[in-house]
Amino acid sequence: MLTGFRRELTGYPRQFWLMFTGVILLTLGITMIWPFLMIYASETLSLPLVTVASLMTINAISGLISSILAGPVVDWLGRKWVMVVGLIGNSLCYLLLSRADRYGMFAIALGGTGLFSPLFSVGSDAMLADLIPSEKRQDAFALYRMARNIGVAAGPAIGGFVLAYSYKIGLYGAAVGILIYGLLLSIFARETIPAADKAQKSSLGKKLGGYWSALRDKPFMWLVGAFTLIQMIAVLVWVLLSVYVKTFYGISERMYGWLPTTNALMVVFLQVGVTRYSKRFPVLQSMCRGAVFYIVAPMIVALANGFWGFWLGMVILTLGELVMVPLAGAYAANLAPIDKRGRYMSLYGLTWHVALGISPVLGGFLSDTINPQAPWWAGVVLGAAALGAFWWMNRRQLKGK
Repeated sequence: MLTGFRRELTGYPRQFWLMFTGVILLTLGITMIWPFLMIYASETLSLPLVTVASLMTINAISGLISSILAGPVVDWLGRKWVMVVGLIGNSLCYLLLSRADRYGMFAIALGGTGLFSPLFSVGSDAMLADLIPSEKRQDAFALYRMARNIGVAAGPAIGGFVLAYSYKIGLYGAAVGILIYGLLLSIFARETIPAADKAQKSSLGKKLGGYWSALRDKPFMWLVGAFTLIQMIAVLVWVLLSVYVKTFYGISERMYGWLPTTNALMVVFLQVGVTRYSKRFPVLQSMCRGAVFYIVAPMIVALANGFWGFWLGMVILTLGELVMVPLAGAYAANLAPIDKRGRYMSLYGLTWHVALGISPVLGGFLSDTINPQAPWWAGVVLGAAALGAFWWMNRRQLKGK
C-alpha cells in the first residue's frame, strides 16, 4: 500500500509541489483566524448574531462579483500574477482586520478578503488543471486538498491558544503567512496558461461573454447548483458552529479549535485513500454517497449537547468532504473546455460565495427567531435536497448512456 502511495506521488511537475507547499503556509495563516472570526466580531461589536453574520454576506457579495470577473481575467492575463495580487491583497485585509473596532471597518476588511480570495482560488484551480493531465486530476486535487488541511490541522489548534491571549497577534500571523506564499509564487512559479489560449487576443469583454457557454452547459450547471447546497451546510458549520458552542454550551476557543483540527487531520491521513477508493465507482454515484454524510452531520449537531457530540458531527461532515470535494473539483475541471477553463472554474468557485452569502444570515435569523437548533435542522433539509440533486444527475447520465 505504501509503495502504491509513493507511485502516485511521482509524475507531478515541480510547480505542483511549490503550490502544495505554499498552500500549507496560506491555510495555516487563514485558519488561525477563520474558525474564530464570528466570535471575534461578535465580542468586539456586541451586536445581534444576525447583524454580525451579515458581515459574511458582505464578504460573499464581494466574493461573488470577484469570482465572476476572476475567470475571464485568469483566461485573459494568465494565472500567476492574478494569484499573486490576490494573496498580497488578502494579506493587507488581515492587517486591516487587526485594527477593526466598528462594524464599518469589519465590513471593509471582510469585503476586501471576499474581493481578493477568488483571484487566488480561481487562478490556482486553473493552474492545477493546466499542470496536470485529466487522468491524474482527481489524485492531484486530492493531494492539493491534503496540503490545505496540513495547514488547517495546525492553524485552529494554534489559533485557539494564540487568540485566547490576543486576536491581534493571530491576525498578524495570518497576514505574514499569506504574504510569504505570494512572494514564493512571484519568484519561483511560471505562467501555465495554455499557448492556444494565450495566443487569442480577444478583449476582456469577449472573455466575459464566454460565460454563456458555461451557463448553457447543463451537466456543469447541475453540478454547480447541487454543490452549492453542499457548501451551504459546510458554511453553517464553519461560520456559526464556533459561536453556537461557545454561547450556548460554554465551549471555549481553545476547546473548539480541536474540531477543525480533527477535520484537517482526517483529510491529511485519509484523503488520498478515500479518493483512490471512490475512483472505483462512477463519479456521480460516489457523490450521492458523499451527500448522505451532509444530512447526518447537521442532525448530530442539532441533537448534541456537549463537546464530544459536536466533535462527532465534525467527523461525519469530514467524511462527506473527503468524498465530495476532490471529486467535484476534478469533475468541474474535466467538464471545462481548455480555452474556457478559468471561467468554468470561476463559476464552480461561486458555490462557496453563494453559500457564504446565504447560510450565515439564514442561520442567524433562524437562531434568533425560532431557536438555536433551527439552523442545524435547516442543514438537514439542505443535505436531503443535495442528495436528491446528485441522484437526479446520476440518473440522467445513466439514461444518456
